[in-house]
Amino acid sequence: MIPLPTQVDLADDGRRIEIKWQDGRRTQHSAFELRAQCPCASCVHEFSGEQLLKIEDVDENVAASGFHKVGRYALQFDWSDGHSTGIYTYERLRDDMLA
Repeated sequence: MIPLPTQVDLADDGRRIEIKWQDGRRTQHSAFELRAQCPCASCVHEFSGEQLLKIEDVDENVAASGFHKVGRYALQFDWSDGHSTGIYTYERLRDDMLA
């Protein structure tokens, strides 16, 4: 079972996200990379899994302006480009490949 986050910090400019986990681990993420990998149905084809959102269409200065917990399994970010439908599972957010 993935530990729960105990704290989520957005950098002052919103471009870095740091998550502290129950087991003491910390992960850091670039807002740009998380936004570019948004898993929502508008950004990823629901059936084929094809990435619909092209990385070149993501503003390199995109920032997280806020976030919401989704149950006990995910976070949902509010992005400066107006997008907010992606749900990022804790498992995905702990993956070092995203950091």
